[in-house]
Amino acid sequence: MFLAAAAAGFAASAGLIVAIGAQNAFVLRQGLQRRHVGLVVAICMLGDAGLILSGVAGIGSLIRHWPWLLQALRFGGAVFLCAYGLMAAQRALRGTGTLLPASDGETDWRRVMLACLAFTFLNPHVYLDTMVLLGSLSTRYPEAARWAFAAGACAASVLWFSGLGYGARLLRPVFRNPAAWRVLDASIAVFMLVLCLLLLLRPLE
Repeated sequence: MFLAAAAAGFAASAGLIVAIGAQNAFVLRQGLQRRHVGLVVAICMLGDAGLILSGVAGIGSLIRHWPWLLQALRFGGAVFLCAYGLMAAQRALRGTGTLLPASDGETDWRRVMLACLAFTFLNPHVYLDTMVLLGSLSTRYPEAARWAFAAGACAASVLWFSGLGYGARLLRPVFRNPAAWRVLDASIAVFMLVLCLLLLLRPLE
């Protein structure tokens, strides 16, 4: 029972996390540049774990009763994604993406931390996926097995973000070409702006 619950939690969480998202694009870029990768990975893993555990504990049900909170996150997230998308577009046009060490202002860990926190918590869908969806799926199991489900879900998050953040270095030979950075930043810009529009135009269910 516990092993089956853990496996189900792992599979459900992996299916949600591995999907392409703004947070994953940010982690990939930081991993390619080897800038505060440990900090970024830790924030993503701990953020996911906290939300998953809260959902399994039943806090996710409160989200259903506070639709205004998700709406506030929806518009706040849209503004953030728009700003980040425009920054990525500017990098793509200027060709300023690089594997070389950046200036102190660009590598400041506080800025990286705040950006990562924003990608993690300003996305209203993360609450629906972790606290509501995973929390609801965990109710299929007896109370003790629910925490095995949560452990499996958290394990998927740990493996994914660790692999994405630290495995990104395998792509560094490709990104020694400045043109590759232009393509990456242009793709990120389009992706972020599309996500921004989707948040604004599609109501949360």
